[in-house]
Amino acid sequence: MSDSPTSPRPATVAVHAGRPDHTPDHPFSTPVTFASTYVAGGDLEYGRYANPTWTAFEDALGSLEGGRCLSFASGLAAVATILDLVGQGHKVVAPRHSYNGTVLQLADLEARGRIVVELVDLTDTDAVVKACDGASLVFLESPTNPALEVADLPPIIAAAHEAGAYLVVDNTFATPLLQQPLALGADLVVHSATKYISGHSDVLMGAIVTSDDELYDVLKKRRDLIGAVPGPMESFLALRGLRTLHLRVERAQSNAQTLVRRLAEHPAVGEVRYPGFGGIVSIVLAQGAIAADLLTHKTKLWVHATSLGGVESTFERRRRWKTEPATIPEGLVRMSVGIEDVEDLWDDLRKALDDLA
Repeated sequence: MSDSPTSPRPATVAVHAGRPDHTPDHPFSTPVTFASTYVAGGDLEYGRYANPTWTAFEDALGSLEGGRCLSFASGLAAVATILDLVGQGHKVVAPRHSYNGTVLQLADLEARGRIVVELVDLTDTDAVVKACDGASLVFLESPTNPALEVADLPPIIAAAHEAGAYLVVDNTFATPLLQQPLALGADLVVHSATKYISGHSDVLMGAIVTSDDELYDVLKKRRDLIGAVPGPMESFLALRGLRTLHLRVERAQSNAQTLVRRLAEHPAVGEVRYPGFGGIVSIVLAQGAIAADLLTHKTKLWVHATSLGGVESTFERRRRWKTEPATIPEGLVRMSVGIEDVEDLWDDLRKALDDLA
């Protein structure tokens, strides 16, 4: 048997990365540093450039994703910083069913003549590969929000690089526990840390991770200049949430898989969309938008809310947002399965669905 050391596994990394040294009388967890100003002459200099609480969070998430992490004030602040890399008039490829905020940012930049956008059907790998030709940036989600389409990442990454484009993966839904795009060759990973990373519906925060030191430096300079930085308390809470990411994802995924089997058999449900992993499920109600709206107001445990990835179960009809793509069914309900007892979740959901059948 080999005695050679092995790298810690993801669950261990989630618990231990980003902690202070084990020096006697040092705090066990990185404390919150509330500071906008530092004494000159060191590495910190000013509160827009660095904060020890950010650094602890960035060390932990970077270790999980296999790169160097930069934290941001929100997921969309991180997205905006990546899109800022694209040259004037250059082409960006993205899934047509990307997160609504990402699509709106792309549309805004295109309307102002900053970039050219090509939205693609992520399920058609050949079409996505073809679209990479002439692109400067390929911005993927896998699974997509809320259609839950999964990208065949290796050939798309290869095509993007052949075209000289950067390849980004929004890894918010999968988390680094279920998918590590950097290991597949992606240049950048982006997270809405508001969701699974923090996990308790009380933090607004984003992150970018890359294994490319040059890209890291460019993005950090953009963050420093724009000032899209997180607060120290948000960073502390996100890191504390990250410590239990593996437990929360495991339970949410187990619950989701149980619910998927039962939902597929319910007469009120016309379609179940589930990528086979993670805690997000989308269902399409057989009777359309009215039934979907009724469902989201009939439950007691399931909460009608627009965010996801928390310990509690939430859901919403996505087409209630006027800017959601018309290719998303009117009766689609995106469900963020929490960590409650699955039988309680099913009892609550089943009673509401029975009323609609």
